[in-house]
Amino acid sequence: MKKVKWILIGVLILALIIGAAVLINAEFYNRTLIDLTYAYDTAIIQLPDGTIVRGEVESWTDYDNSDQMQVKVNGKTYLVHSSDVALIKD
Repeated sequence: MKKVKWILIGVLILALIIGAAVLINAEFYNRTLIDLTYAYDTAIIQLPDGTIVRGEVESWTDYDNSDQMQVKVNGKTYLVHSSDVALIKD
């Protein structure tokens, strides 16, 4: 019984070491495995007529299974394609 316990502890430690190595490697290559950034300071939005809107992000929402984003900047709410907006975290 004690032998099984030590084997399970060893497997758990090995899994933690491998997981840490994967996360460190992902950060080294400027890749994020888990995106935890949800607050942005600035938005730059390109409208269909070519106008560029830049301002402080008051709120933003993206939609599941959609490329649209709703971004509120300077008191106005914009519904745009995600390729037409840049959200910036300072």
